[in-house]
Amino acid sequence: MLLKRQSPIFIAFNSESPAFARAENYQHDTRIPWHSHDLAQLIHATEGVMTVETNCGLWVVPPRRAVWVPAFEPHRIRMTGAVSLRSLYLEPSLSPFEHDRCCIVSISALLRACILRVIEFEQPYAADSREARLLTVMLDEIFAAPITPLNLPIPKDKRARHVAKTFQENITDRRPISAWAKFAGSSTRTLERLFREDTGMTLGAWQRQVRLLRALEIMAAGKNVTTAALEVGFDTPSAFIAMFRRAMGMTPAKYFGSQNEGGQKSRLR
Repeated sequence: MLLKRQSPIFIAFNSESPAFARAENYQHDTRIPWHSHDLAQLIHATEGVMTVETNCGLWVVPPRRAVWVPAFEPHRIRMTGAVSLRSLYLEPSLSPFEHDRCCIVSISALLRACILRVIEFEQPYAADSREARLLTVMLDEIFAAPITPLNLPIPKDKRARHVAKTFQENITDRRPISAWAKFAGSSTRTLERLFREDTGMTLGAWQRQVRLLRALEIMAAGKNVTTAALEVGFDTPSAFIAMFRRAMGMTPAKYFGSQNEGGQKSRLR
């Protein structure tokens, strides 16, 4: 659900080194309010799930994934489950992305190890040091990391945004697009065009993405597939699993099993 926007806090790190990392642990439902900073940030959790909101959308970030947030981009974070946050901060000039906008990237074992090692760096470090060479390897890994579709773009148009906000407040709402168009005060064709232009998705695809991301949060909190399926508006777990497999390339049990660092079996059923 999108809440009323507050003025973001600005944080100036004034770092003596081009990159550093921090380790922080948070309890379930901890919320970091709107803020921005003068460094780019790769937000990664080794445990738990985060929902990161920016000006242009929402990103759900499970383990083995991270969200790239450019410098000066206002954002806020909500934790689902106990979250072990491992954030990497970089000078804007070191951005490995040409577009320099928010995105979700996969975290390889090497990239994760690099982030954990950067946490231990003593600041500052020399340009020709072992730390600087490791930073080069890490940037190469970020650049090569696959981008995954775990974001929810938010429409800019007032009518489409009203529909989006209303649906997010009740994701089991199954009214047809003609009813949503009437609700928005537009034609069906206009509403579909607005969603395509602002989000790159049809209204139906956008609604499925809302349900998928909400389900990820529910399952990350320890609930099973059946509960998640019903809470996000599916009649049966099998229908939900089919949708999840189409979107993620695997079943929920396999997906969350692959996130497990310790090799334990997934609790999802």
